[in-house]
Amino acid sequence: MSHEHDDDHVREHDKPLSGPALRVKALESLLVEKGLVDPKALDAVIDMYETKVGPHNGARIVARAWTDPAYKRRLLTDATAAIGEVGFGGQQGEDMVVIENTPKVHNMVVCTLCSCYPWPVLGLPPVWYKSAPYRARAVIDPRGVLKELGLEVNEEVEVRVWDSTAELRYLVLPERPAGTDGWTEEQLAALVTRDAMVGVARVPAPKGALDR
Repeated sequence: MSHEHDDDHVREHDKPLSGPALRVKALESLLVEKGLVDPKALDAVIDMYETKVGPHNGARIVARAWTDPAYKRRLLTDATAAIGEVGFGGQQGEDMVVIENTPKVHNMVVCTLCSCYPWPVLGLPPVWYKSAPYRARAVIDPRGVLKELGLEVNEEVEVRVWDSTAELRYLVLPERPAGTDGWTEEQLAALVTRDAMVGVARVPAPKGALDR
């Protein structure tokens, strides 16, 4: 088994690059060759975006808020400090506000000027978040935008739109899905999606929860 796995790994590693990956590798090699990029610094940047920032961090924040009422209060009162308690913060996440979804209020986040986004807890912004149509229409027709993204919000639920800036960035605390009583933080975090923390989706209930 181990030998077969090693052979598979070697074959995968030896596959020729193509398309964007090939162009990126060529550009990287050229920059390193000309002394414009330090390979160690480049590796550090890649490691940061692969392991240290991203929606898995935000999911941990959400899961902790769902299971720890005291932490949730701190998060909604001083998000920057509460997120820092878990070890996240820094560039693109220096000043944070967390807004809570409830049965009566649904929140969604946009950056109407560019693509300001809380990198430490959500990673790099998705393409649709940076697109001109989303940035323009999210404020004018939030329900329509949500519907196009697959989320229908009942008319009796208020929709609030929050405009991120370079000085202040937002994170949505989604509603906890049914059927997760007694779940651990790790189990809950696995359910939380990036889109739910931007406010354009709900956290899905675990399979079978709606059948009970």
